[in-house]
Amino acid sequence: MAEVLKGKKIVLGITGSIAAYKACYIIRGLIKKGAEVQVVITPAGKEFITPITLSALTSKPVISEFFAQRDGTWNSHVDLGLWADAMLIAPATASTIGKMANGVADNMLITTYLSAKAPVFVAPAMDLDMFAHPSTQKNLDTLRSYGNHIIEPASGELASHLVGKGRMEEPDNIIRHLEEYFASKEGDLKDKTILITTGPTYEKIDPVRFIGNYSSGKMGFALADECASRGAKVILIAGPTQQKTRYTSVERYDVESASQMFEAVKEKFPEADAAILSAAVADYTPEQVADEKIKREKTGEMTLALKPTQDIAAYLGSWKNNFPLREKILVGFALETNNEETNALDKLNRKNLDFIVLNSLNDKGAGFQCDTNKVTIIDREGREEYPLKSKAEVAHDIVNHLAKVLKK
Repeated sequence: MAEVLKGKKIVLGITGSIAAYKACYIIRGLIKKGAEVQVVITPAGKEFITPITLSALTSKPVISEFFAQRDGTWNSHVDLGLWADAMLIAPATASTIGKMANGVADNMLITTYLSAKAPVFVAPAMDLDMFAHPSTQKNLDTLRSYGNHIIEPASGELASHLVGKGRMEEPDNIIRHLEEYFASKEGDLKDKTILITTGPTYEKIDPVRFIGNYSSGKMGFALADECASRGAKVILIAGPTQQKTRYTSVERYDVESASQMFEAVKEKFPEADAAILSAAVADYTPEQVADEKIKREKTGEMTLALKPTQDIAAYLGSWKNNFPLREKILVGFALETNNEETNALDKLNRKNLDFIVLNSLNDKGAGFQCDTNKVTIIDREGREEYPLKSKAEVAHDIVNHLAKVLKK
């Protein structure tokens, strides 16, 4: 994952919310990623968490008042606003959001906000009724119109039943929003669109049976996370899988069959600068699909006639040179059980790939449904073999190679 927060100066504003304790986790997460954090807290915020705790975490004095001493020493909100690469207000209460939207500069946090030249991120924290109130929604819309980034509270059926939509987003997700922002501005894949296929395909026999494989989709999702963390827009076309994306910049399309995946890839490929084909697409599909469940008592032995599916990699390999204004890079995968490198090289050349990622079922920990992988990256200039690693680390290696190819 790209270290886009390393060296970044973050002003963290903390307000008077029960969620103020989560600021400790935000601080720890930001510092772990190499950021420098300066806390500005409202008087009400100090009722929920002590400045000494925050100072111990940041190794900086916490700023709360305009005047630090009674001898005339004062904290410059203007200097603080200019120092920051980003300002994050988490938790942000309804009161603070209202003040920000209307320019009510009655505390150090608001004056710093009004002086900030850097992007501002706001993580609301309040009960559901306050969050849903028209005045709160109007104030949030006003902040959006000012160019602020609103990190929406937890949502979805589970969240709404358990804690309410007004709950502050979790610290890891808040940090991820900052990472995505800086990656989109500074990452080595910024302004690039990467199409990724992942997961298995299911080829129906009847309404309850299918031909499939053991692919979990973990490798493709790791690749999507890695590309997104480096600033790319990711188009992820996923077969049936329980995996989830971590970044909002990932545009996900769920498909089931090889034909559905082919149609989705064909539609989205013109938008992409590169395509990484990590899906385990079925090579064959039944010639006929029964409308009703096939009964064993009626059929006894069954012969299943299969026909080839559309070869997505070969199709894109023959098509990719038809885009004169944008050279497209095509990355394939080869999962082999014998004659591994010979078969991978044949696939590389036959399907007009730019490079291919080879792994073998003979290598322990490198097959389907594992959290690790052991790959060799092969292109027309040579090969590079990597040891067994986590799939996140393997994704980093693959995307490093892709980034070099895209720069050529």
